[in-house]
Amino acid sequence: MRRLGIILAIVATALVGTGAVASPATVPLTKVTVNGASDEKPTLKFAKPFAATATTHRVVAAGSGDKLAKGAKITFDYVVVDGRTGKELGTSFGATPVATVLDTQQTAAGLVKSLVGSSVGSRVLIAIAPKEGLAANAKTNGAKNVKKNDTLLFLVDVKSVRTPLERAAGDAVAPAEGLPAVALDATTGKPSITVPGADAPSQLVVQPLIKGTGATVDKGQSISVHYTGVIWGSGKQFDSSWDRGKPADFTIGTGNVILGWDAGLVGQTVGSQVLLVVPPDQGYGSGGKAQAGIAGTDTLVFVVDILDAY
Repeated sequence: MRRLGIILAIVATALVGTGAVASPATVPLTKVTVNGASDEKPTLKFAKPFAATATTHRVVAAGSGDKLAKGAKITFDYVVVDGRTGKELGTSFGATPVATVLDTQQTAAGLVKSLVGSSVGSRVLIAIAPKEGLAANAKTNGAKNVKKNDTLLFLVDVKSVRTPLERAAGDAVAPAEGLPAVALDATTGKPSITVPGADAPSQLVVQPLIKGTGATVDKGQSISVHYTGVIWGSGKQFDSSWDRGKPADFTIGTGNVILGWDAGLVGQTVGSQVLLVVPPDQGYGSGGKAQAGIAGTDTLVFVVDILDAY
């Protein structure tokens, strides 16, 4: 897997045009040859430089699954190549498929427009023109050899379309005494957390508040969650996906999140709401996280709605 983090930062961003950018003449996508079976990483062959003045796409192989509608959440594998140099910038093949929402507020507009209307199982080749800003964003995010007037070629294999829950749903669970109290906004479902005056627990606390009826979360899966986090003692909120207006996606059980999340969320079920009380050694450690106002001695409290696992 090469430069996956950089490319995801590019894709999962609502981008605006960067103004007039000088580009070579547009080359048709029929000039790009795609090699590789549907179950293997593809390669792209074309005469360099490849350039497009407008974003365009070509369905290399049509799938037979559900059609992709605007606003749908999809999982996909991809390869992205710089049209000027022919160099691969990133791929998810050989790793876990990635997810995005087909909404221009969350995902680059050219990708959304190119994928809406295709079907699960499709292989789609997309040329993203420089004016959409993806090449410039790639450079900003660390792809040093990319120039802002480069065309980027995405080869996307659509794996699934999903409809995550909007909030936890299931049977209420009575929490143990002495834990933080949680109240939910009647409209949005965002939790407010009231921390007791007692000393914080020294061990991780995992307390389901709602037991969902969905699939069990396994180690190595990606999960989609809404969450709010506060600091035990002050009760100060330091983060909330609810305030950002969209869920967050994480790979769970593999060290990509804090230990308290890995330990507390694997084995829960989709639809569940889980209260986590995370001591420092299973949170951000003795160094804390200064940019969030978290000291090395702070115990953290999270309320997590598990909306999807894939």
